Amino acid sequence: MIFALLTFVGLSVLTPALTRVLGARVSYVVALLPAAVFVYTALQSGTVLGGGVIAETVPWIPQLGIAFSFRMDTLAWLLALVVTGVGSLVMVYCARYFSDDEPSLGRFAALLLAFAGTMFGLVTADDIYIMFMFWEITSVLSYLLIGHYTERKESRGAALQALLVTTFGGLAMLVGVVLLSVAGGSTSISHLVANPPEGAVVTVSVLLILVGAFSKSALVPFHFWLPAAMAAPTPVSAYLHAAAMVKAGIYLVARLAPGFADTPGWMPVVVIVGVATMILGAWRSLRQNDLKLLLAYGTVSQLGFLIVVVGFGSRDAALAGAALLLSHALFKATLFLVVGIIDHDEGTRDLRALTGLGRRRPVLLLTALVAVASMSGIPPLLGYVAKEGVFSAFIEAGTAGDAWGWLALAGTVIGSALTVAYSARFVWGAFARKPELEAGTAAVAAADAPPTADHGSHASRGILAAPIILSLATVALGLLATPLGHALESYADTVAGEGDYHLALWHGLEPALGLSAAAIAIGLGLFAVRRRFARLQRALPPVVDAARSYWAIVHGVDRVAARVTVFAQRGGLPQYLTTILLVFVLCLGVASAMNRTWPEQFVAWDYPAQVFVAAAMAVAAVMAARATHRLAAVLLAGATGFGLVVLFAFHGAPDLALTQALVETVTIVVFVLVLRRLPLKIAQHNKPVRRWRRALIGAAVGVTMGLVGLIALGARQAGGLGPELARLAVEEGHGKNVVNVMLVDIRAWDTMNELSVLVVVATGVASLLFVTGRNVTVPRLRDSRTRRRSSERAQLVTDPHTLDEAPDARQHTWLLGGRTLAPETRSLMIEVLVRLLFHPAILVSIYLLFAGHNLPGGGFAGGLLAGLALIARYLAGGRYELGETLPIGPGILLGGGLLVATGTALGSLFFGGDILTSAYFEGDLPLVGHVSFGTSTIFDIGVYLVVIGVVLDVLRSLGGEVDRQEAEAADGDGEGASGSDDGSRGDESTDTGAGADAATAASGTGAEGVRA
Repeated sequence: MIFALLTFVGLSVLTPALTRVLGARVSYVVALLPAAVFVYTALQSGTVLGGGVIAETVPWIPQLGIAFSFRMDTLAWLLALVVTGVGSLVMVYCARYFSDDEPSLGRFAALLLAFAGTMFGLVTADDIYIMFMFWEITSVLSYLLIGHYTERKESRGAALQALLVTTFGGLAMLVGVVLLSVAGGSTSISHLVANPPEGAVVTVSVLLILVGAFSKSALVPFHFWLPAAMAAPTPVSAYLHAAAMVKAGIYLVARLAPGFADTPGWMPVVVIVGVATMILGAWRSLRQNDLKLLLAYGTVSQLGFLIVVVGFGSRDAALAGAALLLSHALFKATLFLVVGIIDHDEGTRDLRALTGLGRRRPVLLLTALVAVASMSGIPPLLGYVAKEGVFSAFIEAGTAGDAWGWLALAGTVIGSALTVAYSARFVWGAFARKPELEAGTAAVAAADAPPTADHGSHASRGILAAPIILSLATVALGLLATPLGHALESYADTVAGEGDYHLALWHGLEPALGLSAAAIAIGLGLFAVRRRFARLQRALPPVVDAARSYWAIVHGVDRVAARVTVFAQRGGLPQYLTTILLVFVLCLGVASAMNRTWPEQFVAWDYPAQVFVAAAMAVAAVMAARATHRLAAVLLAGATGFGLVVLFAFHGAPDLALTQALVETVTIVVFVLVLRRLPLKIAQHNKPVRRWRRALIGAAVGVTMGLVGLIALGARQAGGLGPELARLAVEEGHGKNVVNVMLVDIRAWDTMNELSVLVVVATGVASLLFVTGRNVTVPRLRDSRTRRRSSERAQLVTDPHTLDEAPDARQHTWLLGGRTLAPETRSLMIEVLVRLLFHPAILVSIYLLFAGHNLPGGGFAGGLLAGLALIARYLAGGRYELGETLPIGPGILLGGGLLVATGTALGSLFFGGDILTSAYFEGDLPLVGHVSFGTSTIFDIGVYLVVIGVVLDVLRSLGGEVDRQEAEAADGDGEGASGSDDGSRGDESTDTGAGADAATAASGTGAEGVRA
């Protein structure tokens, strides 16, 4: 079972690539996998039906008792056959239903295959949390499949509605799952059902789980999402909404019923909700003119029928429910596939526009008749056998004194009569002759006609194979009712209580047969008077419209969110900061004031230099707050950071000092790059107000932080962790640099998360600049040659003597990118310095990378230094210098770094260790001496690459892309902000801005040319 699930995952990933080669025929290939799993499941029949159980377990979270545990008993065997058998046939159907030019066909095929695998995992999972994981995955995949036609508003709305409703139910179910597993002391579903716990907590948990089951199976009041989901392609409706996803809730109730049917509240909730759903769905089905919607409401009705039966909690009802579950999957999938063929070939699903189809398509008519007859409970089909068993079980319960048995019987008989009525209406609407249409005397009201499928109208050869096979299975299983009943009795016998009913085609003249005949007769009578019955339905207004209630709730939430946003986010950034800081001061200030354990002594400083550094930082902070020039504010804010560098160095933390210095330097450069797109002065249009209030808030925050630090330092009772961390760093991490060992070994999980954050930051910055497409490369010098040559030709025509001096002026350059800069923005001295210092800086960064385990440095510091070297190349040579220095895209560095880090993290699994377990290799090398190399160093290399990638991406975005946009704006090109090309469109022979603008801005000159 686990191998089958892994195979589903692997083939789903490969399916889009296969689709590009095979087109629509890829469905034949992917159908082989569920078909193979169907065969595997069928081969287990001897073991399962003989009372045995097939189980597989892989430990996952032993501390919580959670494992990848899968178990196949009779119920799981039955559902596994349904989801794989019907799934494989639906996929074969897709090969004929879709054409090669179907949009996103590869994604659709992959999602459908993944859904089949997810359902197989759901019905075989024995761990309740693993089952819930598959449960939620079905919601996500359903959302993607329903919204397949992304260009259609109704598809997107239906997908979101299904996701919201089922996710809401899933959240309630999650609470119930947690409560039940805690109360039962186990996460095993089989153990919980065999040894059900008791108590109020269990009652609450079971009812919450029922909420999740009802939402997934579209029962009242969650039924409205299923008809809306008919916006999905027909194969989705035939599989998810007939045989798979909506069966998940039915399966869960059937799984829990043997152990929890006697839980207080279970019986009334299951019976009342089920009966109400069956009647309401059938009633609404009779009002539909769209064949697919008619079947959708009919599915809602049948799901209500199923929930009453499988949740009733008696042995005979469980047997009949298992048979009904199988029969429903067969006949309802058949009918949806038939509707898909009609829509595919006739171009409409409106029964008012169809006539005489039965004469033209007799095989299609016969296929549909078999399915409809089974749904109506007509012998000798499987649906009849199951319905007889249901009525008999309810009669038996009622005569034994169970009032809920009589209520269930009455509700299901009424629902069955309505089922016959809408079944007859389906056959008549789809296949019967309508003389008024053929004669042209009546027009179809096309205003509310359903949308047609995007397929050609032609006879479908081979597409009938899947529905014919399902219809034949319905007939065959009806005739084999007795052996089928013996197979399903092993599940029914798990339900407590007496009962000796067995499935058969003929039980003689009994009350159940009479009720079935009465339901058929009443249903056919309702169809005969369908016009008058339709007028009656129109005259009765709906008491509660769940769909309208849903949209009212959604719109209400939107309105409340908008009002809260207007109230809480009005006033701009100053108000937001004021709110945050005031809450901070009030909370921590009150907590500090209530503190009773103040330190006994106060140490003003450890050494006099601290006073001068702190004073300098305070002066810089105050001046930054009062600065009117943006560049001055940035530099002053940076001064506070460099003050921390000094403090770290004085306190014996050279590693932190080095990293802080590099971070501050990179931050200042990034600020300077951003300042090119901002006004020169701060608040030059809107003068700041309430200065004293802001000063008071700032002072209050500072005092609060001082008090918190004082209290925290004075509260220490035990010694520091420094000596212990130093010991662990050497003994466990084989390194003397405690900081680096903690980053790459002791708390490497945090570093993994931080790497992900860095990648997200880089992606976000690039997305803001590259508006219509995120470029993956950096511009190269060759990208500007074409434009430069055309510019030189034009200049030669106007002034032939101009270019005579140009080659000499550009030959002598220390940086290749410098030749693209305008002469007034170049600095030969800077180019020489950068050229001489770049390679030593890279070597030092590599030294910091490998020496960081024992000396100050590490991957983060080394990456920052390498990034600073790239920044220097950009500032001196412009954006093209980046491409000449490092001719690869930042995405390769970011992805490669993450791959190296995660690969190292996961590599320990292949050697029997936990994730991120480090390994070390020690030895003596000639001329080098003793060497200790660990896998944590490889992890640090990933950090090194990610940091360089982030810096390169920021330079490419805030530097090179802004340069390009400004150059195009100066050249009068209105397309400069699109960012959808490779960065070379519209490049001039000389770059008037480039990195030199940032360099001059950093020196305080040339900033007047910078505009907002």
